[in-house]
Amino acid sequence: MLDETLLDDPDALARVDRRGLLRGAAEAGARVRTAARHAAEAGVTELNPEGRPRSIMVAGPGTASAGVADLVAALAGASAPVARLHSTGVAAAAGAYRWTLPGWAGSVDLLLITTTDGSEPGLALLAEQAYRRGVTVAAVAPERSPLAEAVTGTHGLVVPMAVAPHELTDEEAQEASPAALWALLTPLLALLDRVGLVSAPADALQRIADRLDRTAERCGPAVATYGNPAKTLAAELADTLPLVWTEGALAAPVGRRFATVLAELAGRPAFAAELPEALAAHRVLLAGDFAGGADPDDFFRDRVDEAQALHARVVLLRDRPAGGLTAAPAARELALSHDTTISELEPEDPTAGNGTSTGDDPTAPGTGPAAPGNGPAGESPAAPGPGPGTVRDGATDLEGLAELLAITDFAAVYLALTSRLHTT
Repeated sequence: MLDETLLDDPDALARVDRRGLLRGAAEAGARVRTAARHAAEAGVTELNPEGRPRSIMVAGPGTASAGVADLVAALAGASAPVARLHSTGVAAAAGAYRWTLPGWAGSVDLLLITTTDGSEPGLALLAEQAYRRGVTVAAVAPERSPLAEAVTGTHGLVVPMAVAPHELTDEEAQEASPAALWALLTPLLALLDRVGLVSAPADALQRIADRLDRTAERCGPAVATYGNPAKTLAAELADTLPLVWTEGALAAPVGRRFATVLAELAGRPAFAAELPEALAAHRVLLAGDFAGGADPDDFFRDRVDEAQALHARVVLLRDRPAGGLTAAPAARELALSHDTTISELEPEDPTAGNGTSTGDDPTAPGTGPAAPGNGPAGESPAAPGPGPGTVRDGATDLEGLAELLAITDFAAVYLALTSRLHTT
Protein backbone atom coordinates (compact mmCIF):
# COMPACT_ATOMS: atom_id res chain seq x y z
CA MET A 1 0.00 0.00 0.00
CA LEU A 2 1.13 3.52 -0.74
CA ASP A 3 1.90 5.61 2.32
CA GLU A 4 -0.04 8.78 1.49
CA THR A 5 2.16 10.81 3.82
CA LEU A 6 4.84 10.48 1.13
CA LEU A 7 2.61 12.36 -1.29
CA ASP A 8 2.28 15.22 1.18
CA ASP A 9 6.02 15.58 1.79
CA PRO A 10 7.27 18.04 -0.88
CA ASP A 11 10.85 17.82 0.40
CA ALA A 12 10.94 14.04 0.06
CA LEU A 13 9.44 14.24 -3.43
CA ALA A 14 12.05 16.82 -4.44
CA ARG A 15 14.90 14.62 -3.19
CA VAL A 16 13.97 11.71 -5.47
CA ASP A 17 12.90 13.83 -8.44
CA ARG A 18 16.33 13.71 -10.09
CA ARG A 19 14.95 14.22 -13.61
CA GLY A 20 12.85 17.25 -12.70
CA LEU A 21 9.56 15.57 -13.57
CA LEU A 22 7.45 17.73 -11.26
CA ARG A 23 9.10 20.85 -12.60
CA GLY A 24 8.43 19.70 -16.15
CA ALA A 25 4.76 19.09 -15.37
CA ALA A 26 4.45 22.51 -13.73
CA GLU A 27 6.14 24.26 -16.66
CA ALA A 28 3.70 23.02 -19.30
CA GLY A 29 1.89 26.37 -19.51
CA ALA A 30 5.13 28.30 -19.85
CA ARG A 31 6.28 25.87 -22.54
CA VAL A 32 3.11 26.55 -24.54
CA ARG A 33 3.78 30.29 -24.45
CA THR A 34 7.42 29.87 -25.49
CA ALA A 35 6.53 27.42 -28.25
CA ALA A 36 3.83 29.76 -29.57
CA ARG A 37 6.37 32.58 -29.69
CA HIS A 38 8.86 30.37 -31.53
CA ALA A 39 6.16 29.47 -34.05
CA ALA A 40 5.38 33.13 -34.66
CA GLU A 41 9.07 33.99 -35.04
CA ALA A 42 9.47 31.14 -37.53
CA GLY A 43 6.71 32.66 -39.65
CA VAL A 44 3.96 30.12 -39.00
CA THR A 45 1.34 32.76 -38.20
CA GLU A 46 2.11 34.58 -41.47
CA LEU A 47 1.58 31.59 -43.74
CA ASN A 48 -1.06 31.86 -46.45
CA PRO A 49 -1.56 28.31 -47.74
CA GLU A 50 -3.44 27.75 -50.98
CA GLY A 51 -5.62 25.07 -49.41
CA ARG A 52 -5.77 22.15 -47.06
CA PRO A 53 -3.37 19.23 -47.46
CA ARG A 54 -4.81 16.00 -48.75
CA SER A 55 -3.33 14.13 -45.79
CA ILE A 56 -0.97 14.62 -42.87
CA MET A 57 1.90 12.33 -41.91
CA VAL A 58 3.56 12.60 -38.50
CA ALA A 59 6.96 11.07 -37.74
CA GLY A 60 9.18 11.13 -34.71
CA PRO A 61 10.59 8.88 -31.99
CA GLY A 62 9.67 8.71 -28.33
CA THR A 63 6.58 9.05 -26.16
CA ALA A 64 6.15 12.78 -26.74
CA SER A 65 6.14 12.41 -30.53
CA ALA A 66 3.73 9.49 -30.33
CA GLY A 67 1.39 11.60 -28.22
CA VAL A 68 1.63 14.45 -30.71
CA ALA A 69 0.66 12.17 -33.61
CA ASP A 70 -2.30 10.77 -31.66
CA LEU A 71 -3.52 14.23 -30.66
CA VAL A 72 -3.14 15.67 -34.17
CA ALA A 73 -5.24 12.80 -35.53
CA ALA A 74 -7.96 13.41 -32.94
CA LEU A 75 -8.00 17.17 -33.47
CA ALA A 76 -8.03 17.00 -37.26
CA GLY A 77 -10.97 14.61 -37.12
CA ALA A 78 -12.56 14.12 -40.51
CA SER A 79 -10.92 17.24 -41.98
CA ALA A 80 -7.92 15.27 -43.24
CA PRO A 81 -6.60 11.75 -42.69
CA VAL A 82 -3.62 11.62 -40.33
CA ALA A 83 -1.08 8.79 -40.48
CA ARG A 84 1.68 8.24 -37.97
CA LEU A 85 4.83 6.98 -39.67
CA HIS A 86 6.55 4.28 -37.65
CA SER A 87 10.20 3.40 -38.07
CA THR A 88 10.63 0.48 -40.45
CA GLY A 89 13.75 -0.97 -38.86
CA VAL A 90 17.28 -0.02 -37.97
CA ALA A 91 19.50 2.06 -40.24
CA ALA A 92 23.19 1.69 -41.01
CA ALA A 93 24.26 4.23 -38.36
CA ALA A 94 24.61 2.93 -34.82
CA GLY A 95 21.37 3.31 -32.86
CA ALA A 96 19.55 4.89 -35.81
CA TYR A 97 16.12 4.02 -37.15
CA ARG A 98 14.93 3.90 -40.74
CA TRP A 99 11.90 5.92 -41.81
CA THR A 100 10.09 5.65 -45.13
CA LEU A 101 7.30 7.64 -46.77
CA PRO A 102 4.27 5.65 -47.92
CA GLY A 103 4.03 5.10 -51.64
CA TRP A 104 1.05 7.41 -52.07
CA ALA A 105 2.74 10.48 -50.50
CA GLY A 106 3.15 13.38 -52.90
CA SER A 107 2.99 17.12 -53.45
CA VAL A 108 -0.49 17.56 -51.91
CA ASP A 109 0.51 16.01 -48.57
CA LEU A 110 2.10 17.44 -45.42
CA LEU A 111 4.82 15.76 -43.37
CA LEU A 112 5.25 16.83 -39.73
CA ILE A 113 8.45 15.76 -37.96
CA THR A 114 8.72 16.12 -34.17
CA THR A 115 11.68 15.20 -32.00
CA THR A 116 13.23 16.22 -28.70
CA ASP A 117 16.66 15.08 -29.92
CA GLY A 118 17.18 16.19 -33.51
CA SER A 119 20.26 14.08 -34.19
CA GLU A 120 18.47 11.06 -35.70
CA PRO A 121 19.97 10.51 -39.17
CA GLY A 122 16.90 8.55 -40.26
CA LEU A 123 14.66 11.58 -39.84
CA ALA A 124 17.05 13.76 -41.86
CA LEU A 125 16.93 11.18 -44.65
CA LEU A 126 13.12 11.16 -44.39
CA ALA A 127 13.07 14.94 -44.89
CA GLU A 128 15.28 14.59 -47.95
CA GLN A 129 13.05 11.83 -49.33
CA ALA A 130 10.00 14.07 -48.81
CA TYR A 131 11.73 16.90 -50.67
CA ARG A 132 12.40 14.65 -53.67
CA ARG A 133 8.75 13.58 -53.69
CA GLY A 134 7.44 17.15 -53.42
CA VAL A 135 5.94 16.64 -49.95
CA THR A 136 5.73 19.78 -47.80
CA VAL A 137 7.78 19.34 -44.61
CA ALA A 138 7.49 21.10 -41.25
CA ALA A 139 9.58 20.11 -38.24
CA VAL A 140 9.76 20.96 -34.56
CA ALA A 141 13.24 20.10 -33.31
CA PRO A 142 16.02 21.50 -31.13
CA GLU A 143 17.65 24.58 -32.61
CA ARG A 144 20.79 23.99 -34.69
CA SER A 145 20.29 20.23 -34.57
CA PRO A 146 21.19 18.07 -37.61
CA LEU A 147 17.51 17.54 -38.38
CA ALA A 148 16.78 21.27 -38.27
CA GLU A 149 19.63 21.89 -40.69
CA ALA A 150 18.47 19.10 -43.00
CA VAL A 151 14.88 20.40 -43.15
CA THR A 152 16.08 23.97 -43.71
CA GLY A 153 18.35 22.72 -46.50
CA THR A 154 15.38 21.14 -48.28
CA HIS A 155 13.31 24.34 -48.05
CA GLY A 156 11.10 23.02 -45.25
CA LEU A 157 9.76 24.92 -42.26
CA VAL A 158 11.57 24.49 -38.92
CA VAL A 159 10.29 25.72 -35.56
CA PRO A 160 12.91 25.52 -32.77
CA MET A 161 11.68 23.35 -29.92
CA ALA A 162 10.95 25.26 -26.71
CA VAL A 163 13.46 23.96 -24.15
CA ALA A 164 13.77 25.00 -20.50
CA PRO A 165 17.23 26.29 -19.50
CA HIS A 166 17.83 23.40 -17.10
CA GLU A 167 17.22 20.91 -19.96
CA LEU A 168 19.75 22.36 -22.39
CA THR A 169 22.50 19.98 -21.28
CA ASP A 170 20.29 17.00 -20.44
CA GLU A 171 18.64 15.33 -23.45
CA GLU A 172 17.18 12.59 -21.25
CA ALA A 173 15.42 15.21 -19.13
CA GLN A 174 14.01 16.81 -22.30
CA GLU A 175 12.39 13.56 -23.44
CA ALA A 176 11.13 12.57 -19.97
CA SER A 177 9.67 15.99 -19.16
CA PRO A 178 5.85 16.08 -19.33
CA ALA A 179 6.23 19.54 -20.94
CA ALA A 180 7.96 18.01 -23.98
CA LEU A 181 4.56 17.11 -25.43
CA TRP A 182 3.49 20.76 -25.40
CA ALA A 183 6.84 21.96 -26.75
CA LEU A 184 6.29 19.77 -29.82
CA LEU A 185 2.51 20.09 -30.17
CA THR A 186 2.00 23.85 -29.80
CA PRO A 187 3.77 24.93 -33.03
CA LEU A 188 1.83 22.27 -34.93
CA LEU A 189 -1.46 23.60 -33.53
CA ALA A 190 -0.52 27.04 -34.86
CA LEU A 191 0.38 25.52 -38.24
CA LEU A 192 -2.79 23.42 -38.49
CA ASP A 193 -4.79 26.52 -37.63
CA ARG A 194 -3.26 28.31 -40.63
CA VAL A 195 -4.14 25.46 -43.00
CA GLY A 196 -7.70 25.31 -41.67
CA LEU A 197 -7.66 21.90 -40.00
CA VAL A 198 -7.78 22.95 -36.33
CA SER A 199 -9.14 26.09 -34.67
CA ALA A 200 -6.16 27.19 -32.57
CA PRO A 201 -5.47 30.92 -33.00
CA ALA A 202 -3.02 32.78 -30.77
CA ASP A 203 -5.62 33.64 -28.13
CA ALA A 204 -6.66 29.98 -27.92
CA LEU A 205 -3.06 28.94 -27.27
CA GLN A 206 -2.89 31.58 -24.52
CA ARG A 207 -6.01 30.12 -22.90
CA ILE A 208 -4.48 26.65 -23.07
CA ALA A 209 -1.40 27.95 -21.26
CA ASP A 210 -3.58 29.61 -18.63
CA ARG A 211 -5.55 26.39 -18.06
CA LEU A 212 -2.31 24.43 -17.71
CA ASP A 213 -1.08 26.97 -15.14
CA ARG A 214 -4.31 26.72 -13.13
CA THR A 215 -4.19 22.94 -13.21
CA ALA A 216 -0.55 22.97 -12.08
CA GLU A 217 -1.55 25.11 -9.10
CA ARG A 218 -4.21 22.53 -8.14
CA CYS A 219 -1.88 19.56 -8.68
CA GLY A 220 1.42 20.90 -7.29
CA PRO A 221 3.43 19.13 -4.56
CA ALA A 222 2.51 21.75 -1.94
CA VAL A 223 -1.23 21.00 -2.29
CA ALA A 224 -2.44 18.27 0.10
CA THR A 225 -3.77 15.02 -1.32
CA TYR A 226 -7.38 15.63 -0.24
CA GLY A 227 -7.55 18.78 -2.42
CA ASN A 228 -5.21 17.63 -5.18
CA PRO A 229 -6.82 15.66 -8.05
CA ALA A 230 -3.49 14.30 -9.32
CA LYS A 231 -2.32 13.09 -5.90
CA THR A 232 -5.76 11.61 -5.24
CA LEU A 233 -5.63 9.69 -8.51
CA ALA A 234 -2.08 8.51 -7.79
CA ALA A 235 -3.13 7.23 -4.36
CA GLU A 236 -6.12 5.44 -5.86
CA LEU A 237 -3.96 3.74 -8.50
CA ALA A 238 -1.25 2.54 -6.12
CA ASP A 239 -1.01 -1.28 -6.09
CA THR A 240 -3.64 -1.58 -8.82
CA LEU A 241 -3.84 -2.54 -12.47
CA PRO A 242 -5.24 0.62 -14.11
CA LEU A 243 -7.83 0.14 -16.83
CA VAL A 244 -8.05 3.52 -18.51
CA TRP A 245 -11.43 3.91 -20.21
CA THR A 246 -12.13 6.99 -22.31
CA GLU A 247 -15.21 8.60 -23.79
CA GLY A 248 -15.01 11.37 -26.35
CA ALA A 249 -12.74 12.03 -29.31
CA LEU A 250 -10.25 14.12 -27.36
CA ALA A 251 -10.23 11.96 -24.23
CA ALA A 252 -9.07 8.90 -26.20
CA PRO A 253 -5.49 10.10 -26.92
CA VAL A 254 -5.22 11.34 -23.33
CA GLY A 255 -6.06 7.86 -22.06
CA ARG A 256 -3.55 6.19 -24.35
CA ARG A 257 -0.85 8.65 -23.30
CA PHE A 258 -1.68 8.09 -19.61
CA ALA A 259 -1.22 4.34 -20.00
CA THR A 260 2.08 4.95 -21.79
CA VAL A 261 3.55 7.36 -19.23
CA LEU A 262 2.44 5.13 -16.34
CA ALA A 263 4.63 2.41 -17.83
CA GLU A 264 7.49 4.70 -18.89
CA LEU A 265 7.76 6.91 -15.79
CA ALA A 266 6.26 4.84 -12.98
CA GLY A 267 6.90 1.30 -14.26
CA ARG A 268 3.18 0.51 -13.89
CA PRO A 269 1.35 -1.70 -16.42
CA ALA A 270 -1.91 -0.19 -17.63
CA PHE A 271 -4.42 -0.81 -20.40
CA ALA A 272 -6.36 1.85 -22.32
CA ALA A 273 -9.54 1.40 -24.35
CA GLU A 274 -12.39 3.55 -25.61
CA LEU A 275 -16.00 3.19 -24.55
CA PRO A 276 -18.14 1.36 -25.40
CA GLU A 277 -15.60 -1.15 -26.84
CA ALA A 278 -13.77 -1.18 -23.50
CA LEU A 279 -16.71 -2.96 -21.87
CA ALA A 280 -16.09 -6.06 -23.97
CA ALA A 281 -12.32 -5.72 -24.28
CA HIS A 282 -11.70 -5.59 -20.50
CA ARG A 283 -14.61 -7.65 -19.21
CA VAL A 284 -12.45 -10.75 -18.68
CA LEU A 285 -9.82 -8.68 -16.83
CA LEU A 286 -12.52 -7.51 -14.43
CA ALA A 287 -13.86 -11.03 -13.93
CA GLY A 288 -10.52 -12.82 -13.55
CA ASP A 289 -7.68 -12.74 -11.05
CA PHE A 290 -7.60 -8.94 -11.12
CA ALA A 291 -11.20 -8.54 -9.97
CA GLY A 292 -11.72 -6.52 -6.84
CA GLY A 293 -12.93 -9.49 -4.80
CA ALA A 294 -10.61 -12.09 -6.32
CA ASP A 295 -8.56 -14.06 -3.78
CA PRO A 296 -8.14 -17.66 -4.93
CA ASP A 297 -5.72 -18.63 -2.14
CA ASP A 298 -6.29 -19.51 1.50
CA PHE A 299 -7.92 -16.58 3.26
CA PHE A 300 -6.17 -17.37 6.56
CA ARG A 301 -2.59 -17.50 5.30
CA ASP A 302 -0.05 -15.00 6.66
CA ARG A 303 0.34 -12.10 4.18
CA VAL A 304 2.64 -9.86 6.23
CA ASP A 305 5.71 -10.48 4.10
CA GLU A 306 3.88 -10.86 0.78
CA ALA A 307 3.37 -8.26 -1.89
CA GLN A 308 -0.22 -7.16 -2.25
CA ALA A 309 -2.02 -8.69 -5.23
CA LEU A 310 -2.91 -6.29 -8.02
CA HIS A 311 -6.59 -5.54 -8.45
CA ALA A 312 -8.06 -3.73 -11.41
CA ARG A 313 -9.03 -0.09 -11.01
CA VAL A 314 -11.03 1.67 -13.71
CA VAL A 315 -10.09 5.23 -14.59
CA LEU A 316 -12.79 6.91 -16.69
CA LEU A 317 -11.62 9.96 -18.64
CA ARG A 318 -14.51 11.78 -20.25
CA ASP A 319 -14.92 14.47 -22.84
CA ARG A 320 -18.34 15.53 -24.06
CA PRO A 321 -19.70 12.46 -25.90
CA ALA A 322 -20.66 12.89 -29.53
CA GLY A 323 -24.34 12.69 -30.35
CA GLY A 324 -25.46 13.38 -26.78
CA LEU A 325 -25.12 9.74 -25.68
CA THR A 326 -22.87 8.25 -23.02
CA ALA A 327 -21.80 4.73 -22.09
CA ALA A 328 -20.57 5.86 -18.66
CA PRO A 329 -23.54 4.33 -16.74
CA ALA A 330 -22.85 0.95 -18.32
CA ALA A 331 -19.16 1.31 -17.44
CA ARG A 332 -19.97 2.02 -13.80
CA GLU A 333 -22.42 -0.88 -13.71
CA LEU A 334 -19.86 -3.31 -15.12
CA ALA A 335 -17.18 -2.18 -12.66
CA LEU A 336 -19.51 -2.39 -9.67
CA SER A 337 -20.74 -5.84 -10.70
CA HIS A 338 -17.16 -7.09 -10.36
CA ASP A 339 -16.38 -5.23 -7.11
CA THR A 340 -14.02 -2.96 -9.04
CA THR A 341 -13.58 0.63 -7.95
CA ILE A 342 -13.70 3.48 -10.46
CA SER A 343 -12.14 6.93 -10.65
CA GLU A 344 -13.56 9.59 -12.96
CA LEU A 345 -12.04 12.70 -14.49
CA GLU A 346 -13.75 15.36 -16.58
CA PRO A 347 -12.47 18.77 -17.66
CA GLU A 348 -13.37 21.62 -15.37
CA ASP A 349 -16.30 23.80 -16.41
CA PRO A 350 -15.23 27.35 -15.48
CA THR A 351 -18.87 28.48 -15.33
CA ALA A 352 -19.89 25.82 -12.80
CA GLY A 353 -16.94 25.46 -10.46
CA ASN A 354 -14.57 22.53 -10.43
CA GLY A 355 -16.07 19.73 -12.50
CA THR A 356 -13.14 17.36 -12.07
CA SER A 357 -13.91 14.39 -9.89
CA THR A 358 -12.01 11.34 -8.76
CA GLY A 359 -12.78 8.48 -6.47
CA ASP A 360 -15.99 6.75 -5.46
CA ASP A 361 -17.81 9.53 -3.64
CA PRO A 362 -21.44 9.11 -4.73
CA THR A 363 -22.03 12.82 -4.25
CA ALA A 364 -19.18 13.82 -6.59
CA PRO A 365 -20.11 15.11 -10.05
CA GLY A 366 -20.39 12.32 -12.57
CA THR A 367 -20.16 9.49 -10.01
CA GLY A 368 -22.65 7.39 -8.14
CA PRO A 369 -24.74 4.29 -8.79
CA ALA A 370 -25.00 3.11 -12.35
CA ALA A 371 -28.13 4.21 -14.16
CA PRO A 372 -29.93 1.75 -16.40
CA GLY A 373 -28.95 2.08 -20.02
CA ASN A 374 -31.30 2.56 -22.91
CA GLY A 375 -29.22 0.96 -25.66
CA PRO A 376 -27.09 -2.07 -26.41
CA ALA A 377 -24.10 -0.53 -24.66
CA GLY A 378 -26.10 0.93 -21.78
CA GLU A 379 -26.12 4.36 -23.33
CA SER A 380 -28.13 7.17 -21.77
CA PRO A 381 -28.87 10.73 -22.85
CA ALA A 382 -26.34 13.43 -22.07
CA ALA A 383 -25.83 17.04 -23.01
CA PRO A 384 -24.73 17.21 -26.64
CA GLY A 385 -21.20 18.39 -27.23
CA PRO A 386 -19.41 20.11 -30.10
CA GLY A 387 -16.54 18.81 -32.15
CA PRO A 388 -12.83 19.45 -31.58
CA GLY A 389 -11.71 23.05 -31.27
CA THR A 390 -15.16 24.61 -30.87
CA VAL A 391 -16.34 26.80 -28.03
CA ARG A 392 -18.38 25.50 -25.09
CA ASP A 393 -19.33 27.65 -22.09
CA GLY A 394 -16.41 30.00 -22.64
CA ALA A 395 -13.86 27.16 -22.76
CA THR A 396 -12.61 25.35 -25.83
CA ASP A 397 -12.25 21.61 -26.12
CA LEU A 398 -8.50 22.21 -26.39
CA GLU A 399 -8.52 23.66 -22.88
CA GLY A 400 -10.32 20.61 -21.50
CA LEU A 401 -7.84 18.40 -23.32
CA ALA A 402 -4.98 20.33 -21.72
CA GLU A 403 -6.47 19.88 -18.25
CA LEU A 404 -6.89 16.12 -18.61
CA LEU A 405 -3.33 15.80 -19.91
CA ALA A 406 -1.95 17.86 -17.03
CA ILE A 407 -3.76 15.94 -14.29
CA THR A 408 -2.82 12.53 -15.66
CA ASP A 409 0.80 13.61 -16.24
CA PHE A 410 1.05 14.83 -12.64
CA ALA A 411 -0.53 11.59 -11.38
CA ALA A 412 2.00 9.48 -13.29
CA VAL A 413 4.84 11.59 -11.89
CA TYR A 414 3.60 11.20 -8.31
CA LEU A 415 3.37 7.43 -8.75
CA ALA A 416 6.90 7.38 -10.17
CA LEU A 417 8.35 9.43 -7.31
CA THR A 418 6.56 7.59 -4.49
CA SER A 419 7.73 4.28 -5.97
CA ARG A 420 11.31 5.54 -5.63
CA LEU A 421 10.66 6.68 -2.08
CA HIS A 422 9.57 3.16 -1.23
CA THR A 423 12.90 1.79 -2.45
CA THR A 424 15.19 4.41 -0.84
